[in-house]
Formats: sequence, C-alpha cells, structure tokens
Amino acid sequence: MANPDLEEQEEPLDPAMERIRRKMVLLQLVSGGIMFVCFMAVLAAVVYKVSQGPESPVATNGLDVPADQPLTSSVALPPGFDVRSVSLSGSQLLFYGVVSGQQRALVFDLSVGRIVADVAVDAAP
Repeated sequence: MANPDLEEQEEPLDPAMERIRRKMVLLQLVSGGIMFVCFMAVLAAVVYKVSQGPESPVATNGLDVPADQPLTSSVALPPGFDVRSVSLSGSQLLFYGVVSGQQRALVFDLSVGRIVADVAVDAAP
C-alpha cells in the first residue's frame, strides 16, 4: 500500500467553501423532506379514494326507474272527477279538478303507488 487512493488524499476545503457545502447539504435535505411529505400526501389521497368505493347512483326521490322500460302505474280517481290540470314534482303528481261541484286536489305518489293526499279546495266568499 505504497499509493493510497486519491480520494483519501483530498485536502480539506477552506472555511468559506465548507460553509457553502454545508448549506447545500441542508438545502438538499430540506427539499428532500418536503418532496417526501408531498409524496405521502398524494399516496394517502389515492388510498382514501380507492377505499371509498364507487359512488352511489343519483337518487330519484326514492323512485327506482327501470333502465330498459318506462315506469308504469295507474291512478284510481274518484268517479266523476273532472281533471282541470296535472302537475309533477319529484315523484308526486297533483291532479286538480272538480267532482260533484266541489274543487279538489289529489296528490298521487309514484314511489308508493297510491293517493297520499285528498284536499278539498273551498273558494273564500
């Protein structure tokens, strides 16, 4: 071992260059730490999204509409009910009309398949 390696024979740096080297090493460690934290945050977000599973389908007011055919239902209105107007809100139909000379409003709910409200409408004198 008459000739030691050249790396072992390096001379120490002057104090100004040693300070710059230490600052660069510190900067490298800080930026590496920030990159590690950011990578872990992205990894956690991906794991969170995967563990949530698929999103639920859009709610249709509790009404399951078949994909291959239209929803069918029938309404039994009182005998002699003269329909004046029909209105739809969500899964409810409002039938407004006259029966036996009295104005009435009937609310039919498609999700339960029956009339859920029968309202007599009296005109104020």
